[in-house]
Amino acid sequence: MSVLIDRDTRVLVQGITGHQGTVHARNMKAFGAQVVAGATPGKGGQEVEGVPVFDSVEAAVRKTDANASCIFVPAPFAKDAYLEAVDAGIRLSVIVTEHIPFHDMLTMYHYGRSKGARIIGPNCPGIAAPGKSKVGIIPNVVFRPGRVGVVSRSGTLTYEIVNGIKEKGLGQSTCLGLGGDPVVGTSFVDALPLFEQDPETDLVVLVGEIGGTAEEDAAEYIGRHFTKPVVAYVAGRSAPPGKRMGHAGAIIARGKGTADSKLSALRAVGAHVAKFPYEIPDLVAQFLPKSSAP
Repeated sequence: MSVLIDRDTRVLVQGITGHQGTVHARNMKAFGAQVVAGATPGKGGQEVEGVPVFDSVEAAVRKTDANASCIFVPAPFAKDAYLEAVDAGIRLSVIVTEHIPFHDMLTMYHYGRSKGARIIGPNCPGIAAPGKSKVGIIPNVVFRPGRVGVVSRSGTLTYEIVNGIKEKGLGQSTCLGLGGDPVVGTSFVDALPLFEQDPETDLVVLVGEIGGTAEEDAAEYIGRHFTKPVVAYVAGRSAPPGKRMGHAGAIIARGKGTADSKLSALRAVGAHVAKFPYEIPDLVAQFLPKSSAP
């Protein structure tokens, strides 16, 4: 098992004929993902990286049984692309697109939930399960199969941490990049139960950042429900008062959202907190032997 995706995941790339869609479709295939279709209106009948392109998601799903989508559609059209995917029966969508309007994302979030569909993102690197599949843009080279789950609000910081775990001789079960917008489809609290239930995950690395209350909410959930070890890092510890990170969701308000408040909440429920990213592999290694692999 892994979290949300596995070897049977059949990936549709929405916007595959654009530069980013083409490059990352190729990289997903190289990682081992089954990329079975692309969708770009008006481009049906073409092939990109050996993947057939359809004019609509409905046609792609009907012909290929795609069950997950990766969306590279520009922000003004991302809402329609996602609603089309949901209406076609797709129940997992990774939305890489950034700058999606706030109210569009609210519509997408609630419509998806009403249909039993899940969004990863937007403005996120996606999800990867080494040795199984990948939906998104996380670099292939940083992974090694193993038993460490990673769930993160950051992008490039996640790559650094995942690579450090690999260089320590350990590996990952699933890496899940949530995105940093004010409204995201999947939060820490949504993701943690998935790792709790995954028999191939022995430990979770939680990567947060200043702004919002996602980490405090996660700490509350961990204290009440999560039984596996947690190693945590919060970016922005040295940020001056009032400073925000690059993500639109990283806004500090009313005493919550600071690095100190997040770290205190996580420590209070037994999480093992790293001061710097490079400390995380050593903390992880305290719980897992180097040979820890599936």
